[in-house]
Amino acid sequence: MKRRSHLEKAVGRERVTVANTCHMRLTESTCNINHLIGMTLMPAKREGKKFLNPVPAKVGGLSLIFKIGPRFFLGAAARSPKHSLGPFHTDPRIFATSSRSGLRITWMGHSTSLVEIDGIRLLIDPVWDERAAPTQWAGPKRFFRAPLAFQDLPTIDAVVISHDHYDHLGAGTIHMLANMPQFENARWITPLGVEKILHTLGVNATRCTALNWTENVTVGSVMVTALPARHFSGRSLFNRFETLWASFAFVGPKHRVYYGADSGEWDGFVDIGRQFGPFDLTMLEIGASDPLWADIHMGPEGAVRSFRALGGHGLLMPIHWGLFDLALHAWMKPIESVFAVEDLGLWSPTPGIPSEVFPGEEIRSDWWR
Repeated sequence: MKRRSHLEKAVGRERVTVANTCHMRLTESTCNINHLIGMTLMPAKREGKKFLNPVPAKVGGLSLIFKIGPRFFLGAAARSPKHSLGPFHTDPRIFATSSRSGLRITWMGHSTSLVEIDGIRLLIDPVWDERAAPTQWAGPKRFFRAPLAFQDLPTIDAVVISHDHYDHLGAGTIHMLANMPQFENARWITPLGVEKILHTLGVNATRCTALNWTENVTVGSVMVTALPARHFSGRSLFNRFETLWASFAFVGPKHRVYYGADSGEWDGFVDIGRQFGPFDLTMLEIGASDPLWADIHMGPEGAVRSFRALGGHGLLMPIHWGLFDLALHAWMKPIESVFAVEDLGLWSPTPGIPSEVFPGEEIRSDWWR
């Protein structure tokens, strides 16, 4: 496994179709592999108004507050940085050049990333908001400012939103992006029901594509497939599970990326890896975890196990950490845990740096130390 200096390597195309990929063999990738079809990859089901997880999952309610209260107020963990982080800065001129590897990622912190894959630009779970909360005067606050200003964003082919939680769908961000010329022709891809939230924030309904699990939409040469995740939804305690949540596979002519979004561990990862892999890059959450909600947040140890269940090919990119205080652990603990794992191809860049993904070449930025 090669390791390289991060700073040394920093340096209308849409065709839309919606289909179910549960019984398709993907042939458009140069990774020519005979994909096996797993029965765990099925469209989401509902009970009444509520969507169900692919396997049972325990999601805490009001009673959880009493369990975590003492740890929240009396715990000694450094849940936020003691000193200011950054500033981090993205040089927008880089986007005027094509990716040398064909796969370039700009991680903005937490789960927000700009993914350039085989000539297509995808913006994932955009959150530029100051707080991951219903209001901007209270709630989890950013550890650092967004590395790239709105006006410096390049033209985007598609925006992919995994679910409706505030740390993945920032209302202020969506309202701003919906009216920007860089997004004039962008396809907005969401799980079922989330598109309705986008409509209220100014996104044109004709630009939205809502997918059930196993359905896909093709953007240029890249197939975007919504896949199951073990999580939940809701922007309040009173509308949980009423919109769908999802992970995604991005499959292009030369590269494959899996975006795990928010999820607990489950046995479907094996089938996702067999049917849609091998992945060049696997993006899995490591932060905001706790044994009390392990069913819906896998944590660093779970991310390593899930990466291996997905096939263990390519590189693991830790996400869902380093920007918001959303749990009870020290803010650096998740990344410290995965850095300590041996025999793991890790790809963890500095926020805001457009970074090329080359086979077998790790990035282990220590910006957080």
